[in-house]
Amino acid sequence: MVFLLGSCSPKVVTKATDSPTASTPVSAQAARLTKAKELAKKFIITDGHVDLPYRLRIQNFQLTKEFLEIPIKSDKGDFDHERCKIGGLDAPFMSIYLPARYQETPGRSKEVADTLINMVESICAKNPSYFQLAKTSFETKRAISAGLVALPMGMENGSGLEDDLKNVAYFKKRGISYITLTHSKDNLICDSSYDTTGTWQGLSPFGVEVVKEMNKQKIMVDISHVSDKTFYQVMELTKVPVIASHSSCRKFVPGFERNMSDDMIRKLGENGGVMMINFGSTFIEKKIRDQRDQRRKKLSKLLEEKGLKLNDEAAEPIKEKFYLEHPNLFSDLTMVANHIDHAVQLAGIDHVGFGSDFDGVGDSLPTGLKDVADYPNLIAELIKRGYRDEDIEKICSGNLFRVWEAVESYSSN
Repeated sequence: MVFLLGSCSPKVVTKATDSPTASTPVSAQAARLTKAKELAKKFIITDGHVDLPYRLRIQNFQLTKEFLEIPIKSDKGDFDHERCKIGGLDAPFMSIYLPARYQETPGRSKEVADTLINMVESICAKNPSYFQLAKTSFETKRAISAGLVALPMGMENGSGLEDDLKNVAYFKKRGISYITLTHSKDNLICDSSYDTTGTWQGLSPFGVEVVKEMNKQKIMVDISHVSDKTFYQVMELTKVPVIASHSSCRKFVPGFERNMSDDMIRKLGENGGVMMINFGSTFIEKKIRDQRDQRRKKLSKLLEEKGLKLNDEAAEPIKEKFYLEHPNLFSDLTMVANHIDHAVQLAGIDHVGFGSDFDGVGDSLPTGLKDVADYPNLIAELIKRGYRDEDIEKICSGNLFRVWEAVESYSSN
């Protein structure tokens, strides 16, 4: 149980843990893992980005008892309640993910955002002994105190705001705690790291007002996915720390602008923000990204020669055979720890967290970090590298809560 000190601004972010019972000699690795599991129970663990809502949407999620059991115990995807408890995960931010294609139809992004928020609300309402919706940092800690998995929410793609600044306040009331300004395409707010168009050369005039309004409405600004120019303009504009909810270090995947450069990481630290490391293999290791790119090109060429497209029914047996002959490579959790090390070296221990992208990066999770039960494996690696308990607590949740509370405390008056 968590004990909250003070009724208005709880500061303690630890949970009670069982006393160690091991009395027999064990290997150093086993001892580290044992301690890691204890720390995972003791400390609150937050994750900046889990794509459960959209995964359930594409699986034709329905608000029935049968389907509502999926988030409790499942052999599908990377997330459920049972594995949360094994891994010590207390507060996964549910990603309200809005694919860029919805931007093409006015009103569609907001409609889908509302649908996904409704889904998260329903999961909590129909499973009150497992989950609790959390609209603030205080509500998050209170839910964890009650032994529940808190489900705060972040909107992935500001396209849900459409072209109406009033929607910032609207989504704050609905429980959105951060907004990722864009996704894979430039939108009405800003330019994307994936889009070479450079529509606005950073923030649009509307985007400038969105960032100001997010500060005013106490919503965290998420700079994952944005172009470099957008990032630097946000740094100049924001009055409060920002987050990168699920980004990694560009140093290890040169040329991949979706990740953050060394200078950007330093600037984020100077801003007081937190960089939450993405676990996807293609985010953390260049050779894995290159292998998968080459694999994709080979498959596309093969299908093109046969007059087929990727989604054609006739392509399925060809794809199955190809995948067997060209299996995917995976990175491992030591590379995730390398990204944490690098971010700590550049920005400091107060500016790093976990932002796995579970359920959002498909079949690319690294060995040792395949689902939400595996956080102790990463904590054990950090112990091996000499991180102190207090450092690990900051990475697990302390840094994110510091930023979140700073945003909630900001007054524009």
